[in-house]
Amino acid sequence: MNAPAVPAPRGLSAEPVLPAIERVGVVGCGAMGAGIAEVCAAAGLDVRIVVPRQSSAAKGLRLITGSLDRSVAKGRLGEADRAAALRRITFSTELKSLADRQLVTEAIREDEAAKLALFTALDRTVEDPDAILASNTSSIPITKLARATRNSGRVIGIHFFNPVPALPLVELVESLVTDHKTKLRAREFVTQVLGKQTISSGDRAGFVVNALLIPFVLSAIRMVESGFASAESVDRAMVLGCSHPMGPLKLADLIGLDVVASIADALHAEFRDPSYARPPMLSRLVESGLLGRKTGSGFYTYDDTRRSG
Repeated sequence: MNAPAVPAPRGLSAEPVLPAIERVGVVGCGAMGAGIAEVCAAAGLDVRIVVPRQSSAAKGLRLITGSLDRSVAKGRLGEADRAAALRRITFSTELKSLADRQLVTEAIREDEAAKLALFTALDRTVEDPDAILASNTSSIPITKLARATRNSGRVIGIHFFNPVPALPLVELVESLVTDHKTKLRAREFVTQVLGKQTISSGDRAGFVVNALLIPFVLSAIRMVESGFASAESVDRAMVLGCSHPMGPLKLADLIGLDVVASIADALHAEFRDPSYARPPMLSRLVESGLLGRKTGSGFYTYDDTRRSG
């Protein structure tokens, strides 16, 4: 007769308790990278940002400083907290400076080949086998990025939204091979340390938000392209008629028309749905370098003070 199984004592976990994340790395310091670095530094973390050149560091620091200054002006942040956050941020042009990080997130351009190469390099650079390697990709399946590493279990999507300091949502995207402890640790980091809210998404192009948003934006672009309505009319209709805080074309300019195009391409490649195909007008704007707020012109024209860099 077999002896009855003895249940494990309550309160004990089979998984080891991992140390709290205190050292964060960010690769890239455009609008998204700067925002991620800012919220991490404001939460008291040691943040190291890797950029390709010193001029990128100077530009990224201006973005972070400008955002912190606006928070001080609006009374959301004190001068001492602003200064402390900036002291916690350092820049480097060397990927090897991320070797001691406990979490590294990439926020480079939405280019699959570039992200794959980066994850291969990060996998060899970040020494702690339990460190999280995260992507802020808007559309590329996490499985593809995880396959570029030797330890795919520590790869996860942590997708913030622009502007990162203001928007509360983060999408957590796990691949089929993401370790359970990676997901739990990432969720605790985002919610308990950064104070954000999360939703879980399946690992498919566009995840939840962009899979819903991008077809809507593309439909608005097609409406303008056909001459049916102006950009101003489309945006005014959605703001006043549907209570949207911003029209789809101003939103596209804020996101970046190159990013919208990249997400559309990823969605179309995955699903082959014609509604995901980028309209010719979007292609012409991107090819002309008219990418929205960050270049000063897209569907609308913006003065220098509105550019995100």
